[in-house]
Amino acid sequence: MAEELLAAVPRQRGTGATILHEVTEAEGYIASICFKTGPPALVGTELEWTVHHEDAPGDPLDPALLRRTLGPHAPPTLAPEAPHQPLPGGGIVTLEPGGQVEISSAPAASLTALRQSVDRDRTHLIQLLAAAGLRLGESGIDPHRHPRRLLDTPRYAAMQRAFDSHSDHGRTMMCSTAGLQVCVDAGEPHRLVRRWAAVHALGPVLLATFATARRHAGRDSGWASARMRAWLGIDHRRSGPVGRATDPAVDPATAWARYALTAPLLCVRRPGPRWDAPPGVTFADWIAGALTPPPTTEDLDYHLGTLFPPIRPRGYLELRFLDTQPADEWFAPVAVVSALLDDDRALDAARAACEPVEGRWLDAARLGLSDPALATAAARVCEEASRALDRTDLPAADRAAVLDILDRRLPGRRRA
Repeated sequence: MAEELLAAVPRQRGTGATILHEVTEAEGYIASICFKTGPPALVGTELEWTVHHEDAPGDPLDPALLRRTLGPHAPPTLAPEAPHQPLPGGGIVTLEPGGQVEISSAPAASLTALRQSVDRDRTHLIQLLAAAGLRLGESGIDPHRHPRRLLDTPRYAAMQRAFDSHSDHGRTMMCSTAGLQVCVDAGEPHRLVRRWAAVHALGPVLLATFATARRHAGRDSGWASARMRAWLGIDHRRSGPVGRATDPAVDPATAWARYALTAPLLCVRRPGPRWDAPPGVTFADWIAGALTPPPTTEDLDYHLGTLFPPIRPRGYLELRFLDTQPADEWFAPVAVVSALLDDDRALDAARAACEPVEGRWLDAARLGLSDPALATAAARVCEEASRALDRTDLPAADRAAVLDILDRRLPGRRRA
C-alpha cells in the first residue's frame, strides 16, 4: 500500500525532514524506524489480485472502468479526486501499475478478527467488480495477458524505464504479478534475531508450498511461481534477500541498513514528470554528493519503499514471497505463518526443518514441491503449524479448513 500511495506524492523537503550528511546517520535512522520491538500482538495482510472481464479474461482492462467500479474506494493514482474511503472491514484499496487490485488490511489483534475483517472487505470488493462484469484472478501472475502498464505516474514511468534497461522481469513484476503479504510484529528484542532468521529460513519452503503462478500470458511458464521468478529476476540488490539473514551473529538492523544504502536509486522525486535516477547511483552515493541537493530522511523513507526483498522490515516484518491464493484460500498461508510466529517452540522446530533448504529461493520458485528436499521440509513445517494452530483463537471449523488446504497442497500428508 505505501508504495502505491507514495507514487502520487511529489518530492517534499518539509520541516520534519533531516538532511543526511553521513552514511552513519542514515544507518542509524534506518535502524530506528525499521524494527519496532515489543511483544508480538498484531497481524495484518495485503492481498493482491489481477482483475479480469468475466466473459473475456484475456481482454485488456480500461482504467476508467476500474475507476467507476471502485467508486469512493478508488486510490489516488487512479482517481485523485476520490475520497479513498476504507472498505467496510477497514481495509484500503490500492492499485498496482498493471491494474492489479490490492486490499491492505487494518492490523488485527487475532487471526479470527483478521479473517472476519478481510473476508468482509473481500466480499464487498467482489460485489463491486461483479456489478461491472469483472472478477478477481486466482493465481500469482496473470495467466492470460502480457504485461501492460495502466497507471501513468512519474514513479511508475521511471521504474519501467529502469527495469526495461535490464530485462523483462521488472515490467512483468509491475504489471502482471499478484502477491499475498503477511505483516507481523518484529517481536521482543531478545527474540528479534531468531525471528528474523526464522522467517528467512521458512521463506523458500512456504513459497514452494503455496505457489500458484505457473501459467502466464497464455502459456505454461515451467515455473511453480513465475511471479517469484520475475521478482528474483530484478536486480538482486533491490529484490534479493537481505544478506546473511539466517546468520544469528548478524544484527538485522545493520544488515538491512547496508542493503538499503547500497541499493541503486530507482527514482528520485522532483518537479515534473521525469523522476529517473542516474543508473547505478546508490543512496550512499547520493549522501556522498553524487546528486544535489543532499538527501533527507524523507528521501530515505521513499527509497526504502522501492526495495523489494522477500522479507522487508517496516517497523513490523512484511513477508512478501507468497503468491495470491485461489478463492477464499488466502487465509491458509496467513494462518500458518501467524501460528508459527506466535509459538516460539513451533517456530524453532520449523526453522530447524528448513535448514537443509535455506536460501533456495530460486529452486522453490522453479520447482515448488516437486523438489524432494523442499517437499520434505514443507511436510515438517506444516506439521508444526498444525499443532500451533490448536493454540490460536481460531474456531475448530477454521482450523479444519486450513488443514484441508494443507492436505491438498501436500499429497500424502498425515495429520498429527
